[in-house]
Amino acid sequence: MDLSINTRENIEFMMNQIISKLRMVNIGAINPESVNSEMYEDLHDIYKLVMKKGTFSPNEMQAIVEELGRLRKS
Repeated sequence: MDLSINTRENIEFMMNQIISKLRMVNIGAINPESVNSEMYEDLHDIYKLVMKKGTFSPNEMQAIVEELGRLRKS
């Protein structure tokens, strides 16, 4: 899978991986279908950051969730 290509499948994959890694309970708040495809590069950057780190502080998790919220379609 080439995550450098902006496809709906890649968006869904990255979002699901982020949700899984962060062990997020309220996944409805960041639904992959609601991600603006024009924000793909930002999502890819968040994905790479989340996959690199082993653990997250509560402040880091909050910041990541806020960034994901910013990627939603308006």
